Amino acid sequence: MPAPKEFLDFVDSNADAFIQRLSEAVLIKSVSGDPTYRDEVIKMSNWINQQLQAVGVQTHLADLGRHTMDGQDLPLPPAVLGRIGNDPNKKTVLVYGHFDVQPALVSDGWNTDPFKLTILPNGQLVGRGSSDDKGPVLGWLNVLQYHHQTKTPLPVNLRCCFEGMEESGSEGLDDLVKKESQPGGWFDGVDCVCISDNYWLNTRTPVLTYGLRGLSYYKINVEGPARDLHSGVFGRMVHEPMTDLIRVMGTLVDVNGKILIPGVDEMVAGADVEERQLYEKLDYSIKDVEDSIGAATALSDDKVEVLMGRMRMPSLSLHGIEGAFYGAGAKTVIPAKACTPQSPESVLPLVKAHIESEFKKLGTKNKLHLEELHGGTPWVTDINHWNFKAAKIATKAIYNQEPDMTREGGSIPVTLTFAEALGVSVLLLPMGRGDDGAHSTNEKLDRSNYIQGTKLLGTYLYEVSVAQ
Repeated sequence: MPAPKEFLDFVDSNADAFIQRLSEAVLIKSVSGDPTYRDEVIKMSNWINQQLQAVGVQTHLADLGRHTMDGQDLPLPPAVLGRIGNDPNKKTVLVYGHFDVQPALVSDGWNTDPFKLTILPNGQLVGRGSSDDKGPVLGWLNVLQYHHQTKTPLPVNLRCCFEGMEESGSEGLDDLVKKESQPGGWFDGVDCVCISDNYWLNTRTPVLTYGLRGLSYYKINVEGPARDLHSGVFGRMVHEPMTDLIRVMGTLVDVNGKILIPGVDEMVAGADVEERQLYEKLDYSIKDVEDSIGAATALSDDKVEVLMGRMRMPSLSLHGIEGAFYGAGAKTVIPAKACTPQSPESVLPLVKAHIESEFKKLGTKNKLHLEELHGGTPWVTDINHWNFKAAKIATKAIYNQEPDMTREGGSIPVTLTFAEALGVSVLLLPMGRGDDGAHSTNEKLDRSNYIQGTKLLGTYLYEVSVAQ
């Protein structure tokens, strides 16, 4: 069932107001990974809660308890649960998003203040969280505003789950989802789930996503003397932690992306001819990856190899090193993206054995400690479910083209939790483009994607209401 023309016109006529709402959201520095911003994340939770209530949604701030971060005992920001509609003759759709963001400083290389939405002449809305994931969350609010303001009943019953710890492992959310999926819980009776927290492959073709890589996130600590040592005094006199750490890091992955930890790459079977053809059909080129990163550094000139590297093969990245002036020793953070049938539990023993073996070979007198920070299991689902069929029709209606069907290289661990706890189809329906720069400097969301994306989310609900 197509969305009413009145809804589409409403979105167009209220576009500036919707952008102003996004500007207000970006102002809140809801960085979940830095304890100094915890009050801001909680402020963002309350802001989302108030916005939902203003458009007629019954809400609940779900207490997720406390946790320890950087040695500090902190309250976890409450998840915002919402519901509107309880008609047994309508389908019930659960939508998920997150309102926390990655750290951002002008000194990182931003051209503008990352926490002040900047509207560029080309229509780009630049600001931290604009695309990941405040823009998509507000897209749902924009849809609800139409139905509330015009007193138009929603075509479905709607449930919301918006969290503030996604960028830091979604602590506490799994238990909440399992609890609220029980009879009488907020998610009881849900027929399908829609998540908008990913991106198109390129800048021109919308996508629907049916798979995600998992995540294993580690920290290596190499401990030496309890204080910083002057290289002019102690250089070549003692075992240096940074030297040991760099040597170990060099054994993890080669320059072509191959993981050197025995057994990790081998867990994932190679693609057959039929699967490779799926990647051949996707609207993507090596130029797309080069344009999105601003450099000609793709690992291959073969688009299929590049796409499989992103979607269906594991990867290992090094995300930072701390040495002198950061405390005793040296440390690095290592995120490894896992693919089916891998899991954090199956990968950890291999990582631990390799790192300890390579460290032992150094013959150093320093000490090594490996810490697993958090993880998530890969997820793949059925693209022939009516949930995906509805999203395809909605996408064609808004963008006048068929969406590509993709697996995403990122990780959203709660996706699998929803699928297992509820036993229903989970769909990823992105709003942003492949060049949005989520987690990077100058993150943006194109105005057209924000406004058309709002139309897409609303149209999806209408199509789901009649999907079979």
